Amino acid sequence: MAAVSLRLGDLVWGKLGRYPPWPGKIVNPPKDLKKPRGKKCFFVKFFGTEDHAWIKVEQLKPYHAHKEEMIKINKGKRFQQAVDAVEEFLRRAKGKDQTSSHNSADDKNRRNSSEERSRPNSGDEKRKLSLSEGKVKKNMGEGKKRVSSGSSERGSKSSLKRAQEQSPRKRGRPPKDEKDLTIPESSTIKGMMAGTMAAFKWQPTVNEPVKDADPHFHHFLLSQTEKPAVCYQAITKKLKICEEETGSTSIQAADSTAVNGSITPTDKKIGFLGLGLMGSGIVSNLLKMGHTVTVWNRTAEKEGARLGRTPAEVVSTCDITFACVSDPKAAKDLVLGPSGVLQGIRPGKCYVDMSTVDADTVTELAQVIVSRGGRFLEAPVSGNQQLSNDGMLVILAAGDRGLYEDCSSCFQAMGKTSFFLGEVGNAAKMMLIVNMVQGSFMATIAEGLTLAQVTGQSQQTFLDILNQGQLASIFLDQKCQNILQGNFKPDFYLKYIQKDLRLAIALGDAVNHPTPMAAAANEVYKRAKALDQSDNDMSAVYRAYIH
Repeated sequence: MAAVSLRLGDLVWGKLGRYPPWPGKIVNPPKDLKKPRGKKCFFVKFFGTEDHAWIKVEQLKPYHAHKEEMIKINKGKRFQQAVDAVEEFLRRAKGKDQTSSHNSADDKNRRNSSEERSRPNSGDEKRKLSLSEGKVKKNMGEGKKRVSSGSSERGSKSSLKRAQEQSPRKRGRPPKDEKDLTIPESSTIKGMMAGTMAAFKWQPTVNEPVKDADPHFHHFLLSQTEKPAVCYQAITKKLKICEEETGSTSIQAADSTAVNGSITPTDKKIGFLGLGLMGSGIVSNLLKMGHTVTVWNRTAEKEGARLGRTPAEVVSTCDITFACVSDPKAAKDLVLGPSGVLQGIRPGKCYVDMSTVDADTVTELAQVIVSRGGRFLEAPVSGNQQLSNDGMLVILAAGDRGLYEDCSSCFQAMGKTSFFLGEVGNAAKMMLIVNMVQGSFMATIAEGLTLAQVTGQSQQTFLDILNQGQLASIFLDQKCQNILQGNFKPDFYLKYIQKDLRLAIALGDAVNHPTPMAAAANEVYKRAKALDQSDNDMSAVYRAYIH
């Protein structure tokens, strides 16, 4: 974007990183916040979001001059909501200007009327005073007293009358709580980040009530004070939702006591991002063991939740924040996206990514978190929904060893064991290898079951034989029983095991190591996905052999 001449209060289009231009307003930053060194920039509050940032001047365009251009190239729902917020702001600003102009005219008329009424009164007072003095010369002392008394009384009434006449002007002014809260400030800033993407939040002060705030900031301020309507159907019987003083949505165990007396829950505030098949069970077990957890879920429809919070807010209000999402793209968007994790990171904040992703992705995330003064740990988990619900996951961790120790009570609550594997990236690699074996094994089981069927052998007998041999396992028995019953309710999504196979094959390619078994299994899962089995359990790979 070309450089333009801008000033405080201007409406603009601001471009932040790789995201499209977004409508915002140039405002004063909080007093505590220093402007980044280098190129000239302005502090911008974005409409329709909770984002604030220092934006370089070359990344800004005037709002009105480029409105049509921007609307043509951006069609998203959130973008349209932001534009609507700008228009509402402009309508309210125009309404205030008209009210102010009308009040000014009324004030002038009242003052003129008041002055006209006061002039005759002044003349009358003078004439009466002269007459009084002429008539009572022989009683001068008494006359003076009388005149003085009368003048004082009339002066008092006149002052009162003038005050009453002028009082409508005061009523015509907007009360303090209706003033435009264009630049909310607070002496306490909970989070602060340097750089052109710095973003944070602040609480309104006593003199800056939220109720009649500028609509531009209305959305942001309400997010700090209104009680969210949140319900999580999968865990509602075990949990209760409560509001802390900070306004964050926190969930605590209904009895607020640890079920397992051997686990002493950390006194650190825990955040959790992502309530999918694995996340819901993990959160439930954290709560059972006495932890207080602040949650956020990226898909509004999931768990019946209407979400009014952001990852950035969870991170900024918690000491340690865990995340468990589906794939590398989701993991990156969660951290680097609008109102993402990175915007809530400041020195000492801890982030633990439990997603199964590739080593390159987790290394990139670790670098950006640490660059902002945060601490990072990767901790993907081996298991499924049932093991997550039972608190029997296996945690593979790597990165900040001190953070691994700080997570001890959390890992005890969610899993049966945990491994620390050294530097960042090691856990991602190990997790992909484990899931590569599991995915290949599942495909082989499905292949054996279908081959038994087409050759006239009993599938149940085939399973009984396996269960009596060296391959016997809970995994084998459960998956085979589900296949025989036609039950493919997801315990581990097929699309995710295929993703892990793909990433494992890429890992082998990166070090020139052959993975022919995984490659063959991957093709079978790809066929199952083509048969619309993505959202079924991984055991639905069986259907790839019978169609």
